[in-house]
Amino acid sequence: MERAHVFVSGKVQGVNYRATTRDEAQERGVTGWVKNLDDGRVEAVFEGERDAVEAMIEFCHDGSPRAEVEDVEVERGEATGGFDGFSIRY
Repeated sequence: MERAHVFVSGKVQGVNYRATTRDEAQERGVTGWVKNLDDGRVEAVFEGERDAVEAMIEFCHDGSPRAEVEDVEVERGEATGGFDGFSIRY
């Protein structure tokens, strides 16, 4: 099991990015969360099988159809197993 802590910058708020990320994560069986940050970025934590986490990182480079992603920063680590599903945090 792997963990990725991701920060996405660009036009990623107000474009359905969080909901699309949640849906994609749930389809792939990835746990964690996604939220908007006050500085305009989106932050997310993904935990799951390596291939599924990697797919979520790749997804973040595009995001929702209306998003314009400029950068994706990734911090990798070991999964904590502390999540029951995938949620949007407010």
